[in-house]
Amino acid sequence: MESALDYFTARALLEWQVDLGVTEAMLDAPLNRYEAPKKQPKPVKTPEAEAPIVAAPKIDPVVEAKAAVERVKTLDELKAAMAAFDHCELKKGARNLVFSDGSPAARVMIIGEAPGRDEDRQGKPFVGRAGQLLDRMFEAIEMGREAPLSAQSIYITNVLPWRPPQNRDPLPEEIAMLGPFLQRHVEIVAPDVIVLMGNISCQAVLGRRGITRLRGNWQEAFGKPVMPMFHPAYLLRQPGAKREAWADLLSLQAKLRELA
Repeated sequence: MESALDYFTARALLEWQVDLGVTEAMLDAPLNRYEAPKKQPKPVKTPEAEAPIVAAPKIDPVVEAKAAVERVKTLDELKAAMAAFDHCELKKGARNLVFSDGSPAARVMIIGEAPGRDEDRQGKPFVGRAGQLLDRMFEAIEMGREAPLSAQSIYITNVLPWRPPQNRDPLPEEIAMLGPFLQRHVEIVAPDVIVLMGNISCQAVLGRRGITRLRGNWQEAFGKPVMPMFHPAYLLRQPGAKREAWADLLSLQAKLRELA
């Protein structure tokens, strides 16, 4: 649609307004700039509005974990306390709490790292390919999780009871907050010997990593003799390391005879 004014007429009118002293465009309706603006009502002060905002106290998960296990005396109570612990984000993404397997009366307590996919599904530690290899390793020295006698049985747990996403390594803060549960676990089971499977277990219990240097050398933690060993998952990737694992099993067998 064409304009009612042609270009030259519109330009002439604009120049005429400029000659008259027009410096800016005006609104369609008149505006009285001398009229005072309306006063806004003052907000009504309430006790809630005047009260200072206090930030919520920061929660220390390690302190909460220590408080959670303070009165725990049995394995059932410990499992319930772990299930009720809501400060570890891993709990939200896991299917099951993986607590333990084997005989609590066993002389040997094995501490693994964290559940994998199979363990998360079944709610038991070491049930995948690595778990099958672990069973064969201890069967070679006439021990196992199904053995009826405490002298031949083993008890298995993990540093973490919940599976990390994509089987990533546990974070230092996750290990720290679940440390009090692991310590109470050891205190209740009271094994003669502890076996640490892999780097994460060594980090959690001994505060050190470097399983190739630590394995085969007896340590002490929780007042117990501790033997670091290659994780079965590592042995599946590096079959050549099974010779060292066999030497560690023989050393474990000798230690048990010594402590008998």
